[in-house]
Amino acid sequence: MIKVLIVDDDFMVAKVHAGFIQRTPGFTVVGAAHTGAQAVVETERLQPDLVLLDIHLPDINGLDLMQQLRGVAPELDVLVISAAREVETVRKALRGGIVHYLIKPFSQTDLQERLEHYRSAYQGLDSAKDVAEQSDVNRVFGLDRSERPLPKGCSVETLKLVESALKEADGDLSAAEVAEQLGTSRVSARRYLEYLHDEGLLEVRLKYGVGRPERRYLLKA
Repeated sequence: MIKVLIVDDDFMVAKVHAGFIQRTPGFTVVGAAHTGAQAVVETERLQPDLVLLDIHLPDINGLDLMQQLRGVAPELDVLVISAAREVETVRKALRGGIVHYLIKPFSQTDLQERLEHYRSAYQGLDSAKDVAEQSDVNRVFGLDRSERPLPKGCSVETLKLVESALKEADGDLSAAEVAEQLGTSRVSARRYLEYLHDEGLLEVRLKYGVGRPERRYLLKA
């Protein structure tokens, strides 16, 4: 469970945002702070994974507060939520190492999309493995496979069928087995499977026998 601390000077706004977070699977609100001084105390006490940080606080600018918060919680991630729209403010926040910048007012869906990206990208990079693949880094920077063109001759519709076949399988599948299920050629099936593997969604297992090892594909958990 990802622990979130909300830092906002408006008590009601903080309560609304807490409700948004509590309705997002995998996240829990551990506390709220309404001043910079209180935020430092609560961050040190609660050791949250993520802070939703407003910029306009009564005693300090939120961007100046970030370094103090990381002083008491070095692994802390920060998602800025603010009505501040100045380009230089956004730039300063980015230079400070935030995971996202969400401009008020925003909807529950807007916040949940950022939280889900944080969970899959940043948290996944922390815990998945010792060495990052390019696909892991791509997810952090928002370069997911929806923005990358499919290999020549491939279609989104067939890709979805390949993914469905893998999801419904009891274990791993070979390109030949996927091709038989979908009525495509083995070469075509393997092209889709290798694409999904390059995107970091599949793991490959080698089955040894006579001749060249067979590549078998399994959806990552």
